[in-house]
Amino acid sequence: MELPLLPFLFFSLSGVIVFFLFSSFSHSKLPPGPPAAPIIGNLFWFRRSFNLQHLDSLLHDLRARYGPIVTLRIGSVPVIFVTDASLAHKALIEHGATFSGRPTPLPAARFLSSNQHIISAASYGPIWRLLRRNLVSETLHPSRISLFEDGRRWAFDLLSQRLRAQSETGDGIVVPRDSFQYAMFCLVVLMCFGEKFDEKVIREIEIAQRNYLLHAGKLTFLLFVPAIAGYFFRKKLGIAMELRRKQKEVFAPLIKARRERRKEITEGDGKPVFSYVDSLLEIQLPEDGGRFLNEDELVALCSEFLSAGTDTTATSLQWIMAELVKNQQIQLELWEEIKNWEGSSEDLQKLPFLNAVIMEGLRLHPPGHLLLPHAVTEDIKFEGYLIPKNSSINFSIAEMALDEKIWKEAMEFKPERFMEGGSAARMDITGNREIKMMPFGAGRRICPGLGLAIFHLEFFAANLVREFEWRNVEGEEIDLSEKTEFTVVMKNSLRARLVPRKRIRAM
Repeated sequence: MELPLLPFLFFSLSGVIVFFLFSSFSHSKLPPGPPAAPIIGNLFWFRRSFNLQHLDSLLHDLRARYGPIVTLRIGSVPVIFVTDASLAHKALIEHGATFSGRPTPLPAARFLSSNQHIISAASYGPIWRLLRRNLVSETLHPSRISLFEDGRRWAFDLLSQRLRAQSETGDGIVVPRDSFQYAMFCLVVLMCFGEKFDEKVIREIEIAQRNYLLHAGKLTFLLFVPAIAGYFFRKKLGIAMELRRKQKEVFAPLIKARRERRKEITEGDGKPVFSYVDSLLEIQLPEDGGRFLNEDELVALCSEFLSAGTDTTATSLQWIMAELVKNQQIQLELWEEIKNWEGSSEDLQKLPFLNAVIMEGLRLHPPGHLLLPHAVTEDIKFEGYLIPKNSSINFSIAEMALDEKIWKEAMEFKPERFMEGGSAARMDITGNREIKMMPFGAGRRICPGLGLAIFHLEFFAANLVREFEWRNVEGEEIDLSEKTEFTVVMKNSLRARLVPRKRIRAM
């Protein structure tokens, strides 16, 4: 998503005046960075757009010029970028509590996070701990995840049916992106609301969710030019509020129905069928008189759960399958490992090369190239610089994952780098000991869904390779260029020719 950068605020100035302004606008205590002008800061560096390729290239160049920690002034806000893995470890692990805040949203944008009552946006404090602990213990605990074995099989069957239907036309060619997204969304909706909805309801939820997220993603200007954003962009804010209202119209009845029915729905052993909404309905906020979550907060938390569990995983799955199409020998090695696998989720731990493929996919193609912005909770001296309280700190996942000092032949897809002596190293990517890659972040605000995401990627990738041979489309090359939507996706969606494995074995 690209954002025009108010060029009229900059390009009307002559070169002489601009140079003078830059020279007089220094902030020596902050980490180094390019000269900045009052009001607009370093917006001229983004004169084209905030697109992914521009930002990645810019950070790479700034690292070479200023070092691994740099400051850009985007509008009136100083934004600090960390591009080195060892510095990320020092910040997120050694000084974890200080670097675990979130930037405070402007009053006009508080509705986006229901006044910071979602896990990803909550301030580092009691509400964040309560919401995160609920998610980890009540929904993401292994005992809970095992309850959705039937749901995972159901979601994959939906995916397999769609791929087979596509492959039966057009000489077996499929474009699986939408099918990946739909199957993953069905599974996460089941985990959220506790129901296997039909396609009509799923599409209603999906449209409400995606329309809101895509528009909300365009509101990044609220961070960059807060002094004028609320005034000049009232229309965009109004659209976002209306899309949130429409999302609420879809989600609220589902939450209400779950509240009314959850005590009646039981499994054969008499235990209630579980959902994320069930856990949310039990939460009370001690810091707010012990009240229960209100409807707006419930909708916002459900929206967060659906987006976190769907888009990043579906995006990563497409990247991984694209690499397997591009690298047929690696696909063959994976097939040799899983061809005798019976499909049990418990046995995924016995497939080390599968795990290596997933890890390499996440390293080379992280679904987000920057972590969600952190903020320091107090002034801190870091690497000789003063980072003021509430400063926005950004960590470049992509820059670290492609660091040649850490990864030999970093641009190559080599799953074997995650193998040791023929077995998976099952690298610890929590970053507790060291950080080499962090597609899920690190430290106290590491993504709580890390384990579930890897598990889902292993489950779907293993089943896709077990059921189909994924071949190149004759005369076409796999294009691994990127573009930014809600996540970092393939600029040109994967096209592949599928051959069912049963047919191959019969031959």
